[in-house]
Amino acid sequence: MGKIHVAPLDEFPPGSTKIVTLGWTSIGVYNCNGKLYALEDRCSHDDGPLCEGEWDQDMCRVICPRHGSAFDLETGMPLSLPAYEKVDTYPVTVEDGMVQVEVLDER
Repeated sequence: MGKIHVAPLDEFPPGSTKIVTLGWTSIGVYNCNGKLYALEDRCSHDDGPLCEGEWDQDMCRVICPRHGSAFDLETGMPLSLPAYEKVDTYPVTVEDGMVQVEVLDER
């Protein structure tokens, strides 16, 4: 699939989050204290919309709005139950001032 444009870096300051919707999935992109992260918008516990939940900038984690499982933004690993499987994460880069997420084609 390649790189997906998210937003110009100057419009994506620390504390920002955006959900990028692709035909087959959605990805949450976060600027946590100046570091950029992206993970799939799907809780591994019940396939709910993970990135629509609250997120903790101090700990760089997102909390599922359905059952409260927390996930590490860097690794996608669950930090609390009921989730126990990780979610996918994606590389984030900045090229020519544009925040981009690299999504591999899974063929």
